[in-house]
Amino acid sequence: MRRIQQHRGRPYPLGATYDGGGVNFALFSEHATKVELCLYSEDGRTCTNRITFRETTDHVWHAYLPSVRPGQLYGYRVHGPWKPEKGHRFNARKLLLDPYAKAIAGRLQSSELLLGYQSGSAEDNERDERDSADAVPKCVVIDDAFDWGGDRRIDRPMDETIFYEVHVKGFSHLWDLVPPDQRGRYLGLASKPAIEYFQRLGVTAIELLPVHHFVDDGFLVGKGLANYWGYSTIGYFAPDSRYASDSQGQQVWEFKQMVKGLHAAGIEVILDVVYNHTAEGNHLGPTLSFKGIDNAAYYRRVADSPRHYMDFTGTGNTLDLRHPRALQLVMDSLRYFVAECHVDGFRFDLATTIARESNGFDPRGGFLDAIRQDPVLQRVKLIAEPWDVGDGGYQVGGFPPGWSEWNGKYRDCLRAYWKGDEAQAAELGYRLTGSSDLYEAAGRRPSASVNFVIAHDGFTLHDLVSYNDKHNEANGEDNKDGESNNHSWNCGHEGDTADEAVLSLRRRQMRNFLATLFLSQGVPMLCGGDEYGRTQQGNNNAFCQDSAISWFTWTRSPEQERQTEFTSRLAKLRSEHPIFRRPSYFHGRRQRGPDGKDITWLSPGGNEMGEGEWSTAFVKSIGMLLNGDWLALRDWQGNPLRDDTFLLLLNAAHDPLEFNLPGDPARHAWHVVIDTADETGFPADRAPIPAGSPMPLVERSLALLRRAAAETTQNSA
Repeated sequence: MRRIQQHRGRPYPLGATYDGGGVNFALFSEHATKVELCLYSEDGRTCTNRITFRETTDHVWHAYLPSVRPGQLYGYRVHGPWKPEKGHRFNARKLLLDPYAKAIAGRLQSSELLLGYQSGSAEDNERDERDSADAVPKCVVIDDAFDWGGDRRIDRPMDETIFYEVHVKGFSHLWDLVPPDQRGRYLGLASKPAIEYFQRLGVTAIELLPVHHFVDDGFLVGKGLANYWGYSTIGYFAPDSRYASDSQGQQVWEFKQMVKGLHAAGIEVILDVVYNHTAEGNHLGPTLSFKGIDNAAYYRRVADSPRHYMDFTGTGNTLDLRHPRALQLVMDSLRYFVAECHVDGFRFDLATTIARESNGFDPRGGFLDAIRQDPVLQRVKLIAEPWDVGDGGYQVGGFPPGWSEWNGKYRDCLRAYWKGDEAQAAELGYRLTGSSDLYEAAGRRPSASVNFVIAHDGFTLHDLVSYNDKHNEANGEDNKDGESNNHSWNCGHEGDTADEAVLSLRRRQMRNFLATLFLSQGVPMLCGGDEYGRTQQGNNNAFCQDSAISWFTWTRSPEQERQTEFTSRLAKLRSEHPIFRRPSYFHGRRQRGPDGKDITWLSPGGNEMGEGEWSTAFVKSIGMLLNGDWLALRDWQGNPLRDDTFLLLLNAAHDPLEFNLPGDPARHAWHVVIDTADETGFPADRAPIPAGSPMPLVERSLALLRRAAAETTQNSA
């Protein structure tokens, strides 16, 4: 090994930072006794230098190496006590990834070499002396320079946003219109066909399943499967190389190029981030990074048994954001992706976990307070998945102002309603109007509710209406994995069928769900593939399926193309009419003058619903009249929000009915905009229906009617 000159360097920033003349390396470890930096050959197989850091400042070990350049591969060996019973798991025989690495080359090789303890010993008492370097990927020094051109934040208001949740690989892997070297990769999402597709759909923000560098769990590799979704993070600053054309740092450039391309098309980029746990598992899991750098600082441990981890996530461990350095790691990671990679926001997986203090979930805890005061992060979109598996973990409605949430109550209510369950009317009223019961008292707006019927986790929309039960046999767990309570209904036949009556009902039910989603107050999230009816063949837990079960298909039937067009028109309708994306809640009260209430709930007879009807179990047909002439609203620039008046009719009953249309027959007529009984969803050339006349609704269908502002029967004819 040739001798490399080492200067003192600086303790900040953490990680490997190239300044044009050399690289500063900085690694936090409060309890280490020695830190060694290992530099590797270009192929990652040979350690060419092993450098002992001589400087420590505030528990940060650091050195400046003037001869190192971008592209250099590296890892760490950290010395210290092996005392699992006290929470310390140092083992210098294990090569460790830098928690601040901005690129990681190669894939983890599942092996017992990764275990810090002797696997044959009782529990984890004895330190393992085998070297793990051959099984561990290597960190890459990068040059942060990138030509962003005129790229700038889109900063679209939350209430004007339409999210599209999608997997980087699954979206374009099979799409022959995308250049072969871009399929299934970051650049594929920003390719011309992809951007045209997103613009056709009318979505405004792409929400990516995890792209932080992650590993394939050993139990999956042993079954020939993979961690397809990516919820097993080990690198919070490193875009995963499997979605790029080259693994030696090129992934950073391609990720930034993707963001730049999507921004140029007016599309924001949201990252699904997993700061609640890491890929190192429980006390019997591998030693890859944090566990060997400073286990006692990074992980929450059981108070009276420090060798064991607190597990609020179901994955074996929980990051301890009560520790200032663990909190700093998360905050630095978030700021890096906003400031250096220009992303527009984050969806936080199991966000209840990262908001837990010593006594449980705390809406004024350290992490949430840090976000609230941060001048960079308080400006981006922040979305919580407001639950975890610990006690008190379900926190829908519990996050503070400034946050939006995945509204699981919206999902469950909409599924139950369109399935035909009884006693859904009262809750449906709240969910259609932005869930004021969850958010208004805390000063939050309807945009706090991210509405969804389908997400990556669970049935696709097609499967929701095609299966009563999960069918996860391909996951190799005897169909025991995945949620069993899906509020799904197969419309009369389990799975594939040629029965046109069943297929027609399924298509109508999908249109019902899509229309309700886009016409509800709050912010809609469309799960990628639901616009055409993607199926996973009944698998509701396809996290391990990097296969045709998960990938998009691009050869589509006429029925699938019609559903895509229907979805596109829904997004356009929502974007053109502010009445479906109000910045504040309805209150059902009259304003001064003749314009009536902002919202009126109607029974099929055309009369306003009474209190008793809301609590009547068999009520499954509701009308929601949205008054576009109600002038109490203004946008953020002070402009009055005026719109047409709309009437949304929902019939989840198994029988058809007629709905008496409200208004003065001499003055008002209604135009049918949407009727899910029609195969296109947007029926053409229907004559206006005078107020007071009946509107037929087939069983399990939805209709939207429009009355133009100040429109009369005469001038509408």
